[in-house]
Amino acid sequence: MKRLFIFTLFIALAFNVYAQEEKEMKKGWSFGLLPTATYSVDNGFQAGAFGDVYNYGDGSTYPDPLHKISWEASYFTKSHRVRLYLAYDSKYLIPGMRVNASATYMTDPLYSFWGFNGPTAVQDYSLWSNRTTLPNINYYGMSRQMLRILANVQGRITDNLNWAAGINYWDWKLGDMNDRGVKNKETGETLFYDKDLTLFNKYQQLGAIKEDEADGGKALEINAGLVYDTRDIEAAPNHGIWAEAYLNGNVLEHKYLKACAYFRHYVDIPIHIPAGDPVFAYRLAWQQTIAGETPFYMIQNIPLLVQRNMISEGFGSSGTIRGLRENRILTEGMAWANTELRIKLVKFTLAKQYFYIAVNPFFDAGIITKPYRPDFLTGKVYDPALAAFKAVNEPELVGYQGLIYDDSHIKDLIYSAGAGLKIAMNQNFIVSADFAKCFTPGLDAGLWIGIGINYQF
Repeated sequence: MKRLFIFTLFIALAFNVYAQEEKEMKKGWSFGLLPTATYSVDNGFQAGAFGDVYNYGDGSTYPDPLHKISWEASYFTKSHRVRLYLAYDSKYLIPGMRVNASATYMTDPLYSFWGFNGPTAVQDYSLWSNRTTLPNINYYGMSRQMLRILANVQGRITDNLNWAAGINYWDWKLGDMNDRGVKNKETGETLFYDKDLTLFNKYQQLGAIKEDEADGGKALEINAGLVYDTRDIEAAPNHGIWAEAYLNGNVLEHKYLKACAYFRHYVDIPIHIPAGDPVFAYRLAWQQTIAGETPFYMIQNIPLLVQRNMISEGFGSSGTIRGLRENRILTEGMAWANTELRIKLVKFTLAKQYFYIAVNPFFDAGIITKPYRPDFLTGKVYDPALAAFKAVNEPELVGYQGLIYDDSHIKDLIYSAGAGLKIAMNQNFIVSADFAKCFTPGLDAGLWIGIGINYQF
């Protein structure tokens, strides 16, 4: 992926083409295809392919397509995750309505579970995916499989105000790590992670993960609300507002109701540079369970009316607060903000396609507004089995007690900063690389790298 960015930047500088006196216009079909040659600290190297297919018709709706199809098929080397995704989005399939539908299948044999309520869950990287300095330990490991099918529609109320409704079906299977093992090159022995010494099992012992949720379950969520949208371009707006307010509830077992509100504002900065005016973009967001209780297998989900990326879950990683581990903050209520400055560096044409390269320095912050199952996790919580393990394998750690939870940090501000690089084709197919660092004590993931598609919001 780094080579792709360097190659594209070289092409841009070499051609230095911005011969677009005429109005940009695309007609018919357009295809974006890239190998998923990415890397993340959570899942390792990603192999596979992803892309978008656009139909612009006669070009009258450009840069918005008549129809958009997104897809991905990939495998991750560290977590052994397999991800299959297919999505469709159109404002023109049904006159006066927008249709958004997708299907996702994902397996995570070595999924990382970091505990509940973000900063309160004590993090020790020496206990994560470690077959070197410690024998055969992955304290934060478990497994999961997910099938998700969703369909959402929007209809017009006024020029910029729409009603929205949707239905989402989920099927989860959870359990201990499905570890394939690693062969010791010296002895020939195959090493497997200890499935008993995990945070997943400790939370079950504490009752924080309930018995009827530990193996997974099903959910059928129904959402309904309002969408206000004045953006000039959907993929990367130059100006406008995009706001949503809706309710999202599960009608199957373990019923709950969530309230969600998002406000996104894109402000054109009139500094007229050849590639285009800079844009200041920010998002204010809040999500909270207002009735019932979310089951463990759904707590990481972030309900959205329009899916921009294949996965929308967990506070942390690329979807909410950049610079954190994937799904690092699992909680019933969270408020957060994202701010960034989007600066286009250069525009050019290549093979009859329109490209631009942009950078986006950003700052993210959030706070927990409603903790998840605080009755089971109060004060300081210890794992004696973890303390015994460390006493044997790291005897130099005098006084280590296996602290795994400390609720005195429940109100800690979570914040991070970084910058991103974007390469866009035809203003819609956007390859994204973000680099961030979290500054909240206990949540630091080092230099976090997120590579994918689209701006975050």
